[in-house]
Amino acid sequence: MANQEIRLKAELRTETGSGAAGRLRRSGSVPAAVNRIGGGTTLAKFDAHEFKGVLRKHANEQMLVTLDIDGNDVHALMREVQYDVITGYPIHADFGEISMSEKIHVQIPIRLLGEPEGVKVGGGIMQQILRVIDVQCLPADIVDNFEADVSHLKLNQSLFVRELALDAKYDVLTGKDIVVASVASPEADPSESAEVSAENAATPDVITKGKKEEDGAAAKAPAKK
Repeated sequence: MANQEIRLKAELRTETGSGAAGRLRRSGSVPAAVNRIGGGTTLAKFDAHEFKGVLRKHANEQMLVTLDIDGNDVHALMREVQYDVITGYPIHADFGEISMSEKIHVQIPIRLLGEPEGVKVGGGIMQQILRVIDVQCLPADIVDNFEADVSHLKLNQSLFVRELALDAKYDVLTGKDIVVASVASPEADPSESAEVSAENAATPDVITKGKKEEDGAAAKAPAKK
């Protein structure tokens, strides 16, 4: 199921710096930065209560949203949310403006379905090695996860990326010979095999993160409408 597009009302903000960000949070707002397609960054803020409600309903941070910024609609992908280490509340969000007609590079979680035959009959140990897969697709085709049936796996068998049943609208960027999941023999050391497989499954961090410090956004002026 594709991610439901969500609308978020935002307001432009002109104050920058950690002090200004702290004042916004205390007044019930969450500061945000929107990286624009044409370059530059638009600084915005959300109502904290509304934003937390959206996050509770949508666990995937790669959330497709339409930002209503002072009456102007901006299609964007939520790239990162920073949380307070004590309260767990969101304290900053980063978005990237996107074109709905151009494919983008995203990471989509893999959800395993079924109990492998090697576990049910042979007493094997199920291991999920790859938890996300890199693909290119249109923004409207972003899904919460890809499902993969592993019920057919016997002892010492693996499911590879090339065996995932993905629609042709997804261009798979992760290596086709990388192991997604495997069933190890009960006498094998699962931690050792998982460590080796994880090394083989290593993929680069492909999603560009937004700003880490509020002061970093201060150097970027809001983009012109």
